[in-house]
Amino acid sequence: MLKRIFLSERNMMTAIVVNAVVIFLLYFPSWHHNVVLDLLDHAFIFIFLIEALVKIQHLGWKEYVKEGWNRFDFALVVLSLPSIFVHFFPSIDASSLLLLRLFRLVRLVRFISFIPHMDEILAGLGRAIRSSVFVLLALFFLNFMLAIFTCHFYGKIAPELFGDPVQSLYSIFQMFTVEGWNEIPSTVSENMANSAEGSTYASEWLMRLYFVMIVLIGGIFGMSLANAVFVDEMTIDNNRVLEEEVRDLKMELRELKEFLLKDKNQS
Repeated sequence: MLKRIFLSERNMMTAIVVNAVVIFLLYFPSWHHNVVLDLLDHAFIFIFLIEALVKIQHLGWKEYVKEGWNRFDFALVVLSLPSIFVHFFPSIDASSLLLLRLFRLVRLVRFISFIPHMDEILAGLGRAIRSSVFVLLALFFLNFMLAIFTCHFYGKIAPELFGDPVQSLYSIFQMFTVEGWNEIPSTVSENMANSAEGSTYASEWLMRLYFVMIVLIGGIFGMSLANAVFVDEMTIDNNRVLEEEVRDLKMELRELKEFLLKDKNQS
């Protein structure tokens, strides 16, 4: 009976979801030290540990570790075990050990196994990532270059945005994602107007033209290119299936045409 319960995929998936809800509730300030929720959270550690032991006894260690999901589950259970010591030894620093229980939330990833054609999706995702690497590298170097230029030109004017290369990288990346494309130039314009040197009509429009070019090159063309490459590689399997079907159809039509010609010649 115990073995049937712990070997049931549905039962363990339900346990994973309920444990995730318990951890979710524990992070509300009013329930942060709720005794019942804490005990439930610790109980789930033992439930998952028993699940692993039952599976190891049923399959044997070698068969158990052959499956990737079993290795994944076992590693997460072992990593979350130290968090139970907080309940028995209150003097221990709880912040670092309680962080370990979050590893059990990662088990929710198991639900992706129920997505139809998951193997094909993961294969397409791998191809898309490999194909996008060079486009993403090009975008990174473009971001890096523009960040240095912008830090040089506007670092003193808007130090909160471009005061150092790291801040500048983040601000330029925001513009690449078309986030803050209007607020950032407005902040620079306002700072220019309030500076000791003030701003002129020409400097104002040169600044706005500069940021428009950043949005156009990085945000619209660059990110669109990266997205196009990624989506194209993700859907290439569907294109191959269609190409094979069209090829088969052409062969059938050719065979039918040859058969009709042969029948016509014989008659």
